[in-house]
Amino acid sequence: MTSNFRHVALIGKYQTSAAGAPGDGSRRALEDIAHFLERQGCEVVLEAETASNTGLTHYPSLNVDQIGARCDLGLVVGGDGTMLGIGRRLARFGTPLIGINQGRLGFITDIPFDTYQTTLPPMLRGAYEEDQRPLMHATVVRDERVVFEALAMNDVVVNRGATSGMVELRVEVGGQFVANQRADGLIIASPTGSTAYSLSAGGPMLHPSIPGWVLVPIAPHTLSNRPIVLSDATEVAVEVVSGRDVSANFDMQSLASLLHGDRILVKRSEHRVRFLHPQGWNYFATLRKKLRWNEGGS
Repeated sequence: MTSNFRHVALIGKYQTSAAGAPGDGSRRALEDIAHFLERQGCEVVLEAETASNTGLTHYPSLNVDQIGARCDLGLVVGGDGTMLGIGRRLARFGTPLIGINQGRLGFITDIPFDTYQTTLPPMLRGAYEEDQRPLMHATVVRDERVVFEALAMNDVVVNRGATSGMVELRVEVGGQFVANQRADGLIIASPTGSTAYSLSAGGPMLHPSIPGWVLVPIAPHTLSNRPIVLSDATEVAVEVVSGRDVSANFDMQSLASLLHGDRILVKRSEHRVRFLHPQGWNYFATLRKKLRWNEGGS
């Protein structure tokens, strides 16, 4: 069988395993998928950390930059967290990604592990739906200097410390003052992130085709302070006015401790993550499945 994707990189979730022993379940899954891909005519490499942590050393391994430069496709085996991490790093190369779900929810790693052998072959031959998601580029500015920067696919969150009180944040959109908000924090979420932390804080779900963001206050002091949807063509600035132990995090992975007067600037990145889905995939089917819509109840 001939694949449209000649060089395929396998990226795995190797921290835990289905069997409970570190790496065992994921190692078996990755090895099975690698053998399967070879039968489809693909040349398989492993992402270097995945290879190191699973002990799968009989395949060539590449770091992320090498994968971006040399591979036609990244196949991510894990959950949405695994996909978020590799998606941010490969976006600048334009490498398409397919997700095989070994996690719990899987909004963007949407192929169940037990169906990959029937789902992947037509995709490898070119029968797929492509879904591009823009990244957010965030910087922390202190005394007119950038002291931290990161990319996020889901959200940028400014919040208080675990044992401290409310924070006060000055919010500007496109250079225009919006309000000083007193709350536990503020979420700036992309359409991809609108089904993550933003949703649990009361924000709306945004269809991924909408070029927008949603600003969601976390436990606001004023109940009229509600989520608002914005164009992602505008820059959002959040300044720390008061509060203790204030931090900013980006997809819940990168963390920056903040001081009073620090400004978090969020704008649309020039890079997009390319997801490939099985033919016939659509966003609403994913919502129905993952959020259990249409299930009866008594």
